[in-house]
Amino acid sequence: MPPTAPTVTPRPHRADPAARRPYDGTRDRLATLTKSLRRAAPALAGYVAVRVLGVLVLGHWAHLKGHGLWPALATSWDSRWYLEIADSGYDSTLGTAHNSNNLAFFPLYPVLIKAVAVITPGSRASVGVLLAVAFSLLAVWGIFAVGDRLYGRRVGTLLAVLWGCMPVAVVQWMGYTESLFTALTAWSLYAVLAGRWLWAGSLATLAGLTRPTGIAVAAAVSMAAAVALWRSWRGGRGLRPAVLAAGLIAPLGWFGYVAWVGLRLGRWDGYLAVQKLWLNEWDGGADTLREMRRFLLYQSKPHLFLVVVTLVLFLSVALFLLCAAERLPLPLLVFTGVLLLVVLGSGGVYFPRARFLIPGFPLLLPLALAVGRARRLTGALVMGAAALASVWFGAYMQLIWPGPP
Repeated sequence: MPPTAPTVTPRPHRADPAARRPYDGTRDRLATLTKSLRRAAPALAGYVAVRVLGVLVLGHWAHLKGHGLWPALATSWDSRWYLEIADSGYDSTLGTAHNSNNLAFFPLYPVLIKAVAVITPGSRASVGVLLAVAFSLLAVWGIFAVGDRLYGRRVGTLLAVLWGCMPVAVVQWMGYTESLFTALTAWSLYAVLAGRWLWAGSLATLAGLTRPTGIAVAAAVSMAAAVALWRSWRGGRGLRPAVLAAGLIAPLGWFGYVAWVGLRLGRWDGYLAVQKLWLNEWDGGADTLREMRRFLLYQSKPHLFLVVVTLVLFLSVALFLLCAAERLPLPLLVFTGVLLLVVLGSGGVYFPRARFLIPGFPLLLPLALAVGRARRLTGALVMGAAALASVWFGAYMQLIWPGPP
């Protein structure tokens, strides 16, 4: 008889990595996003708790004063300008009246309001507020991601909640652009830190279409890209196309809108002319210093809101110096530095400058680090006091202060 053939145990089949199904990449990305969102859950929960408390206090206070909550959130002050742009578009002439040309307001937020209102029920005013709330959550997620990447989960959580405890944080859930702009800023800066250059440049472009201070995000991304290219060249690694592309596209949104305004008005300095009608001109900070001196030294009873705005400006400069001493990554320092230069160095209205600094969340990192290093009870007391102060001051700003936030 012929010999019996040996039994061969078949090896388990291994999938060829190159033959992965098309949806495997999408599934992996969704898993990564889910993991990231789960990690950020405490930050999101803490932020939502603070802002919900703020809305409840504002609503109760408004009821006692015979005011409505919804108009305060959806159709007050700058909200009306964005809704007007969404309804009727931009002015086509410069005009001569002060504080009346809507070309001063950048287009991304009203465009989103108009687009989303087409496919959803409700008014454009309600869409504006819902967008602000949604983008505030994206902003918190991005702020947490930056803090977590640099210093860990605890600091990231504290940083995100502190952003919701800023004195004028009530505007984060109003029909304003601060939440949208902060979300784009946070994720653009995170993308730079993570080396995702095309994302960083693209988000910076969108930030430049959202607010005048979008130039600060563009500067941060372009400067970081220039440094990365220089180091790559010195290290003999050659040109990095993605980095170069990020540096080039980052300012396109801001410069694109400014150029479009010039074309619409038929003059190269059209945007500057619009800002002049709004009394916003660069003066190196002379007007800011005059206002500070007037409120702190010469007025016997300055308005509490203006005192708080002044203290926020002083504290922001001090925090920037601490950020520099902490040696934060270059993109964060460039962004906050340029933001402070724009806010403090421009003349014009003084009272909204605390609001203009809301997107400057990296300035809060020294505070988040200090609270994170403190005892838990001390940290809890500090965060609780910050939350209560923000909630009360937000309602005060809406119902007692007679002007815009």
